[in-house]
Amino acid sequence: MKKNTNLRSLVALAVEQVLEQGQSLSNVLPAMQQKVADKDRALLQELSFGVLRTLSQLDWLVNKLMARPMTGKQRTVHYLIMVGLYQLLHTRIPPHAALAETVEGAVAIKRPQLKGLINGVLRQFQRNQEALLEEFAATESRFLHPAWLVKRIKKAYPQQWQSILDANNLRPPMWLRVNRNHHSRDEWLALLEQAGMKGFAHDAYPDAVRLETPAPVHVLPGFEEGWVTVQDASAQGCINYLMPNNGEVILDLCAAPGGKTTHILEVAPEARLMAVDIDEQRLSRVYENLKRLGMKADVKQGDGRYPSQWCGEQQFDRILLDAPCSATGVIRRHPDIKWLRRDRDIAELAQLQSEILDATWAHLKTGGTLVYATCSILPEENCEQISAFLKRTPDAALHETGSVTRPGVQNLPAADEGDGFFYAKLIKQ
Repeated sequence: MKKNTNLRSLVALAVEQVLEQGQSLSNVLPAMQQKVADKDRALLQELSFGVLRTLSQLDWLVNKLMARPMTGKQRTVHYLIMVGLYQLLHTRIPPHAALAETVEGAVAIKRPQLKGLINGVLRQFQRNQEALLEEFAATESRFLHPAWLVKRIKKAYPQQWQSILDANNLRPPMWLRVNRNHHSRDEWLALLEQAGMKGFAHDAYPDAVRLETPAPVHVLPGFEEGWVTVQDASAQGCINYLMPNNGEVILDLCAAPGGKTTHILEVAPEARLMAVDIDEQRLSRVYENLKRLGMKADVKQGDGRYPSQWCGEQQFDRILLDAPCSATGVIRRHPDIKWLRRDRDIAELAQLQSEILDATWAHLKTGGTLVYATCSILPEENCEQISAFLKRTPDAALHETGSVTRPGVQNLPAADEGDGFFYAKLIKQ
């Protein structure tokens, strides 16, 4: 495949596919990264994520700087100008290089006649930067979130909404999970230090380590040997509530990409684990994770609403239901979520979650544990979902997570903490 294509134009095309075609950035990026030299892949990723993280600022600026918006086939140019603005505002790339490369991007997207326009808009921004940013700081767009989401977060967290939005706009920390079958966490932290890196142990999650500075996985001690896995701290928290044991029959539902599947097997290597997900493509990641860690599970493709189709009448001792959700707790990792989600999606997702919960509950043994988890921060998908379930399910009891009025535990995203995540532990009486 052809390398050294203009990188800025590739970022503009990636952002366009997300915003105009509703594709997720993680699906779009791999193909784009194939088109650049290996050394440029990190920059391609940083610019793509960065543009989507600060989209409302960049969009506001482009509209302010241009007499009329670019529409139709010229829309790519709008995104290319955004890429230029992002570099000038949020990176250490020298301004002359950012400008030159962005202007050249017009040739790569077959709009060479617009080089002058792109150059003019970016230079105009440089001249008026201070006044423009001051004006922007007084607009609703300054939160870098769509208005409907700001409204929901304000309503749910009247005291904390601003710190949540701020945390969503940060680059995420890199969390790892130490495989306790190979080393204790302290032993692995010592190996990390020997390799010239620094990590910090999480207070509440026994296997979690935060890297001081994110690093490529191949430099982590024993990554290929399965000593450590990349997984956010909050996602690791599920194991504190599930508490799996050897010999138990356990279901991990909505299991892809397999982080929690492998965590269960690290804690209970002799459990009989079934891992199920609706997405055939994402199941390949479950197989990859199991293979790297040398583990076995019964992996199946299936819909959580119809368990009898993939497990018959089987009953489980423990079920981890990592329910499909709005993913509003992981926006800092996937900034495209802000622009791909719609307000109306929340009610649809809550309905889907309740159907999966009801269907799965029938397959839990009496005395068994079901942990309901989401990477959402919205009450409709979390505490309100569990409240409604407890009301309509007489044999369900809440176990030490939250209160009757606000069942479950809600983690909120914070700079050096885990992502936004919700857990509720339910026992079948």
